Amino acid sequence: MKPFECIVCHKRFIRSTQLVQHSRSHSGQKAFECTDCNKRFTQPTALIRHRRIHSGVKPFQCTVCNRRFAQKGSLVVHSRTHSGVKPFECTVCSKRFAISANLVVHSRTHSGEKGFRCHVCDKAFNQLRCLKTHMWLHTGEKPYKCLLCDKSFSQSSGFQYHKRCVHSKRRPYHCPYCVLKFKTDIHLKLHLRVHTGAKPYSCRHCSDCFTWNVQLKTHLLKSHNEGTWFSCDICEKKFSRNGHLKLHLLRHKQVKPYVCRECPKRFCTAAALKSHQLVHSSLPQFCCGKCGKYFKHKRNVVSHFERCCDDRLGIISLFNPRVCK
Repeated sequence: MKPFECIVCHKRFIRSTQLVQHSRSHSGQKAFECTDCNKRFTQPTALIRHRRIHSGVKPFQCTVCNRRFAQKGSLVVHSRTHSGVKPFECTVCSKRFAISANLVVHSRTHSGEKGFRCHVCDKAFNQLRCLKTHMWLHTGEKPYKCLLCDKSFSQSSGFQYHKRCVHSKRRPYHCPYCVLKFKTDIHLKLHLRVHTGAKPYSCRHCSDCFTWNVQLKTHLLKSHNEGTWFSCDICEKKFSRNGHLKLHLLRHKQVKPYVCRECPKRFCTAAALKSHQLVHSSLPQFCCGKCGKYFKHKRNVVSHFERCCDDRLGIISLFNPRVCK
């Protein structure tokens, strides 16, 4: 029996204290304040959960990969990555999701609904979370700080990714086809395309399909003139990606900010420096994504990989955080 009833929504409770706490959700009263960031909450349990962000306490552990979580609900959702259970299905495209909130957000891609608007630049979003994160661009706020390197992040996902891929050596995700291991399930899923040959990105103008989204964007530009080219103001050379243009401009300016620690050579990009450092290293730095064999020089793994399979996308550098050491 639940003798205490809410006069607003008629929800019933066993104890009067539960009714008092529940009533704050209707009145908007937030009596519980975080002493670290001054954020306020209507329920004491919500404050306790929030405090784990600052303390770093993660009491819930996955029994499969030993990854830990601050919230029990996060552990439940994570466990579905191992079991493959996705109980929530989109009625339009039949795409399935592990949690209902993702289905709600996905459904807005069909309806085009963007009900959350920025009052500064008038940009609209389909999630309140995206709007809040966007607002940090205007305020410059970066609330997530790494205690190991003092780097700050505006997004929790970026902060969690930084901790796993920069400071942690754990690689709990194993490829079932080769010896490689990965720090995140996303990196494993991307790598599996090397073995399965999956090409999920298809051109809407022709029958061509691609393994990576960037390949599709480049194809649309070159074959169908769809999209925007990035042109060099000096030599008028065109690029499909803005990042490639920026690297190209460094060569025009002869800017070489990356210096080798072993010799006086300088380079325009960090990638060029890392490639050069193989000269000073005796360790194999490149791995065949098909069979897992290691090589010191990229040219050797390229030659080997052509014998392994046709897809050059399987060539993986150990400098890439997706790949195991």
